[in-house]
Amino acid sequence: MTEPQSTRPPQVRRITLDAAGVPLSALLAETPAPPRAVIVAIHGGGMSAGYFDSRARPGLSLLTLGAELGYTVLAIDRPGYGASAEHLPDGQGVLDQADTLNAALADFARDRDIGGGFFLLAHSNGGKLALAAGARTGEHPLIGLDISGLGSRLAVEPHQMPGSDGHGAWRKHWGALRLYPPDAFRLGRSLVSPVPTREAQEGPLWPELYPGLAELVRVPVRFTFAEQEQWWHFDEDAIAALRRPLAAPRVAVDHQPDAGHNISLGWAARTYHLRALAFLEECLLAQDAAPPRPVRRRASAELPSSADEFDDRLDDRAAPCLV
Repeated sequence: MTEPQSTRPPQVRRITLDAAGVPLSALLAETPAPPRAVIVAIHGGGMSAGYFDSRARPGLSLLTLGAELGYTVLAIDRPGYGASAEHLPDGQGVLDQADTLNAALADFARDRDIGGGFFLLAHSNGGKLALAAGARTGEHPLIGLDISGLGSRLAVEPHQMPGSDGHGAWRKHWGALRLYPPDAFRLGRSLVSPVPTREAQEGPLWPELYPGLAELVRVPVRFTFAEQEQWWHFDEDAIAALRRPLAAPRVAVDHQPDAGHNISLGWAARTYHLRALAFLEECLLAQDAAPPRPVRRRASAELPSSADEFDDRLDDRAAPCLV
């Protein structure tokens, strides 16, 4: 007997976007009706788009959950990963990644309904890209940012961080193994990718780069720290430092119980995803209920030039702090 359409989970398919000549591979799940918004899921370092499509247990995939609840969900392979790895063998710095992402989203929106706009849901190093994209917005509406596994004060030494030659102190990605379904580790092997050189070089510089990006972000932002987050400090002082430079109209900081750094691969994935989608709904509500006001243009010149000034920072600072 054919299963009723309403009970079938949304299909997840692979697509390739044109980011101004750079192919970006992605996973896509769509709702049959016009979407309320497009959730752009951005994976962390050494991972891939499949991070957000866990099949270790039913209900853990962000792609199927989002589509079931009326959103289009687009999980991209970041620049330097997936289809773009051949074109960008060293990857890109975070500012150039933001330009590439915005070009890819413009391509995506060319012949698709994007509802209320794009909502960036990012993990770990992907959160850096989300913040940079929030500071360098593209031509389509950006609703807000939801970021897990990223702070502004490192809890590790530079030599422990993932690099192009390995994944650093890999156990810090996970926390207690009981926080993950048994199949998560077997299935997770296919998600692992090398960390591009440029991304690895930038890693230790993030505490210095964060304030300059944060002060240009003017959409709502939510940060989530797993109970067993081990890469970033998230004590009271660290959270205050994270909030301080942000120009966002709203900043929320949440803690996810019973989770390690890789929240979307763990038992807590569905809980976290539902919380993130609730934040998206709050952002949409704020847009609907807000009084009209003039659009404020932000000056991109306040950001460091990805080609010149940022390269100077790498020349001056990256060498002594990398191992």
